[in-house]
Amino acid sequence: MEPINSFSLEQFPQVVETFGQPRFRARQLAQWLYAKGAESYDQMSNLPISFRKRLAEEVPLDIPLVVDRRVSKDGSRKYLLEFHDGARVEAVGMPSRDVNDRGVLRRLTVCFSTQVGCPMACAFCATGKEGFTRNLLPGEMVQQVLAVQRDFEMRITNAVAMGQGEPFLNYGNLIAALHILNSEYCLNIGARHITVSTCGIASGIEAFAREPEQFTLALSLHSAVQETRDQLMPKVRNENCEALRADLRAYFDASGRRVSLEYLLIEGFNDDERHLRALRSFCRGLHIHINLLPLNDVEGSPFKPSSDHTVKHWMDELARAGIETSLRDSRGADIDGACGQLKNKH
Repeated sequence: MEPINSFSLEQFPQVVETFGQPRFRARQLAQWLYAKGAESYDQMSNLPISFRKRLAEEVPLDIPLVVDRRVSKDGSRKYLLEFHDGARVEAVGMPSRDVNDRGVLRRLTVCFSTQVGCPMACAFCATGKEGFTRNLLPGEMVQQVLAVQRDFEMRITNAVAMGQGEPFLNYGNLIAALHILNSEYCLNIGARHITVSTCGIASGIEAFAREPEQFTLALSLHSAVQETRDQLMPKVRNENCEALRADLRAYFDASGRRVSLEYLLIEGFNDDERHLRALRSFCRGLHIHINLLPLNDVEGSPFKPSSDHTVKHWMDELARAGIETSLRDSRGADIDGACGQLKNKH
């Protein structure tokens, strides 16, 4: 059989029945793996010893090794994780800046990867320069979240598929992982606190609209001027801006869920008045929220962040146009853990 990380929650009953066990063992197994974060079958004390032994022999449990751990001055932590085949990915834990009345952090967000490397080759992103190795399994995505949870010794409240990789190019495994994160007997993260970020894969947007859970969608736009977007994101040239607008309209009509548009402001490249007008026009008639992102340093990149004056101008003009806009609080830039910086460096 395949490693246990390969299976979705819906497949767990079939797995346990293969070993002659009753179906209720499926939930027990999932709880040990994902609610209790067991790191070996030996820890699963309410499963029969003979069952545990066969699982270990035939359905191996791979817990990624933390190869490197870096702590940012803002409290974020970046992890370089290695799987059984030597494949490495990065995940980032971002604690909230505020605490409750008991002095406990209100939120802990994990940015996890969906692929080893990335095939999209976006011009501003360090991951794209590494190329693509393979898709991650559902359990391998969830194990990143569990690794962060163990290190912080705090329950994860938010999860974003915004690390390495294009999530919608690994759609089946992605959805299986989201179900584990969301399941009340696994990590029990609310669906509205789970976000998937895409470059704009039309088939993925269409399929995601049909998911019954209230997962949230973020689209990396970065320019509503076609030639600029093509330069920044060459692998989605076939999805032109007008088609993308239609996809987002259809997504809202089917799901009732608003989309966040991610926009990196790059000095002298996509931050002039022409690009601002194009963005306003793109947003007309859409149910969206814009996240303006500060450009983070990427080794060897020719791009520079827009000035504070330009960022403020964009915020003011978008607000004047009635478009809800936020400035993303960039976290972990000093440890290469911010947006666009994940590169598996060690």
